[in-house]
Amino acid sequence: MAVVTIPLTEEQLAKLREKARRLQVPPETLLAASVEDLLSRPDEEFLRAMGYVLRKNSELYRRLAAGA
Repeated sequence: MAVVTIPLTEEQLAKLREKARRLQVPPETLLAASVEDLLSRPDEEFLRAMGYVLRKNSELYRRLAAGA
């Protein structure tokens, strides 16, 4: 497992610790979960392209679903 070091201001560190305390997890666990969430999300550009294709071909998909 790799270790990553990131600089945080004292204010950011205080907010992180407070949020972790409220969630009853260590700050490191909260950060790891946040990174995992970020990395598991689809890329915004892909989502825009997918939306465009779905809108562009909506009539075709409707007809295919109707069996026409």
